[in-house]
Amino acid sequence: MKLLEFCNTYLLGVGVPLCLGLAGLFFLFRLRAFPFLHPWRVMRTVMKKSDAGGISPLRALSMALAGTLGVGNLVGVAAAIAAGGAGAIFWMWISATLAMLLKYAETVLALRHRRMDAGGVRGGAMYYMRDAFGGRLAWLGRGIAFVFAALCLVDAFSMGCVVQVNAMASAWQGLWNVPTWLTGLLVGLAVFAVGLGGAKAISGATEKLVPLMTVGFVAVSLVAIFLRIEQVPALLAQICTSAFKADTASKSVLGGVGGFLLSRALRFGTMRGLLSNEAGCGTSPMAHATAATTDDAKQGCLGIVEVFVDTHLLCTMTALVVLLAWDEVSTLGDAPMLMTLRAYEALLGPWAGVFLCVSVLCFGLATVFCWSHYATEACVYLVGERGRRTEVMRKLCLFVYCMFCVVGAVVAPDSVWTVADFSIGLMTLLNVVVLCRMHREVEGASGALMR
Repeated sequence: MKLLEFCNTYLLGVGVPLCLGLAGLFFLFRLRAFPFLHPWRVMRTVMKKSDAGGISPLRALSMALAGTLGVGNLVGVAAAIAAGGAGAIFWMWISATLAMLLKYAETVLALRHRRMDAGGVRGGAMYYMRDAFGGRLAWLGRGIAFVFAALCLVDAFSMGCVVQVNAMASAWQGLWNVPTWLTGLLVGLAVFAVGLGGAKAISGATEKLVPLMTVGFVAVSLVAIFLRIEQVPALLAQICTSAFKADTASKSVLGGVGGFLLSRALRFGTMRGLLSNEAGCGTSPMAHATAATTDDAKQGCLGIVEVFVDTHLLCTMTALVVLLAWDEVSTLGDAPMLMTLRAYEALLGPWAGVFLCVSVLCFGLATVFCWSHYATEACVYLVGERGRRTEVMRKLCLFVYCMFCVVGAVVAPDSVWTVADFSIGLMTLLNVVVLCRMHREVEGASGALMR
């Protein structure tokens, strides 16, 4: 475990943010910054009518959003502010903006390299990784894809299941003294019932949960912000100016990147989480690949929307609420969950604590649903398409995943975070390298948007 902690801190903790930033700049140049120079083209592409039946592109987006809108969206920004001050938020915005292009690229590739089999549509990073190398290097593509799928399975059980359920169980025990094992059992039963229906059932559940919890969270946050609206202009100026002060710039950069990583989970330190929107990690392409569309660019643009909703909208809302209540919560920097809770209570009253606990349940449940799909898809890829045996393995994987829900509710996730950080870090490095290798294919699918 100490070896993993060393790798997370000194290797992946530096390498992953650096690679993501460089890859984002690379695609910004190769795609001619079209989402920012031609936003109306992006909106027209998103609004185009779907050209097939089955899981709609918007339902696929809802499932992908479910995987990114974890409980960390409520607390990760608070940790970033505590670490790097208000200027950290500026760098979080910059990181998310570059990540939009990585999300676009991996979503386009997921649709172009997905497979159809007896179990339906299958796709994700492991499929385009396998296709990225041909000829004498075909073995390398197969090896990278296999390693990625194995790491994804590990991350699904650790970060996507144990950590999320533990946060839900802790919140409900703290507010209403609900036994942690009971929360884990109920979540496990719900995941098993929905997961048996496959991608369609999961996307159907997240299609209801994601819009509801997003609209509710935004509405409550807006009310809290409007109560102190006169302070917002000065606050925005502080965010921008403090990011470039000589004595705080480096601290703000580190805090911003950390917050960007922290915002989909409850972690601290280098590599304690993944991108708030999973851009570049290769996980959400498994959700986008299920979309019933042949328009790769449209689904890629929906990936851009996913990043915007997750980071630019929800994380910014949380940041403003925390900063508006900073005088009341500044001493809680070591407890970001409590900091966020107290910030909303300071602006709205005690009922906000109940709302936040319900939000934790909704955000966490949607994430666990989505990651159950990622786990089973990774498992199916590892065992291969073998008729009924594949379906048996999928159900067995789902059952074990649900058992982990119960375990995660009662076990402290400290060591689990270390394993999750290591696996997600390696997944990201593998995925970013392959994305850059396949950039010409992404550019070819995006020709109309770049003109």
